[in-house]
Amino acid sequence: MDERVRAAVAGQEAYVVGGAVRDELLGRRVVDLDVACRDPEGAAGTFGRLAGGALFRLSERHGAWRVAFSDGRTVDFTPLRDGIEDDLGSRDFTINAIAVPVEGGEPVDPFGGRADLEAGRVRAVSSGVFADDPLRLLRAVRFEDELAFRMDERTEAAVRAQAEFAPAAAGERILDELLRLSSWGYARLAELGLLDELGGTASSLDVPVDTPEFRLVWFLGEAVERLPVSNELRRYARTIRGAQCPADASAREIHRFRRATEPWALDAVHMACGGRVELLEAVERARSLDPEEPLLRGDELGLPEGPEVGRILELIAEERAAGTITTREEALKLAHRERAGPD
Repeated sequence: MDERVRAAVAGQEAYVVGGAVRDELLGRRVVDLDVACRDPEGAAGTFGRLAGGALFRLSERHGAWRVAFSDGRTVDFTPLRDGIEDDLGSRDFTINAIAVPVEGGEPVDPFGGRADLEAGRVRAVSSGVFADDPLRLLRAVRFEDELAFRMDERTEAAVRAQAEFAPAAAGERILDELLRLSSWGYARLAELGLLDELGGTASSLDVPVDTPEFRLVWFLGEAVERLPVSNELRRYARTIRGAQCPADASAREIHRFRRATEPWALDAVHMACGGRVELLEAVERARSLDPEEPLLRGDELGLPEGPEVGRILELIAEERAAGTITTREEALKLAHRERAGPD
């Protein structure tokens, strides 16, 4: 236990709760702490001064405070109003409803969380956990996925029965859960009826690109647009979903394809072209041959700034990629013909 945490809660009842306890018992690396105590604001302020972290209110409604560090670690201080067992009874799953006194002593485990950890079981603390927070429907799957656990029969039945409420959670929280799922996790969402409620589909579980972003687009499709994704992720999704497969692996076709899809051309081949090997190899080859400098710059065309400059520069780049021109002089001749127009 961090001595600065002990100093921050000195003189008051306080427990480390939730994921930190679970991960410690599983022998996993503990990154973030959640401390339930009588005076979370005062404790957070003291801890922030001692540890040099940034202090801010996490929830005005619930009275929780967070101390955040530049390396991404956080320590949350949450109010302990009616005793530790009531606090644990409000949590989602038994494996997250274990508390350890900050001052030391035996864990408080009123719902059998340690036995469920040993059994590899995700079990709801109570029958109302999903009604209290529909995000827990997704969290149940995420814990199965991350920990290689499985839900008990009653919890799984409750998830299936209440799957329609999954979209009711805040979009930011849904997105965070989905980005943490493996392909198996998405398959499990589909099996439980959750993926369909989120607007996704599991027509193919063989995901060719093993990244969180590709999996999200692969399984959610156009439903990605319903989530509060970043502008970069939105561009990524639209690019690979909207890609038109090149007619062949010729240098010209690959150049045009890359112009529409880079920097995600390989992912676009997997999404739009079924991962055709000759196209993947052609994209890789074209990337390796990318010139360090263009044959001409826009200010060398003798044209006013505007779309015509861009059109001619792109034409030069395409012909260079196709191998019809290779020198600056040939590029100038091509630009001159384009400016002059048809004979």
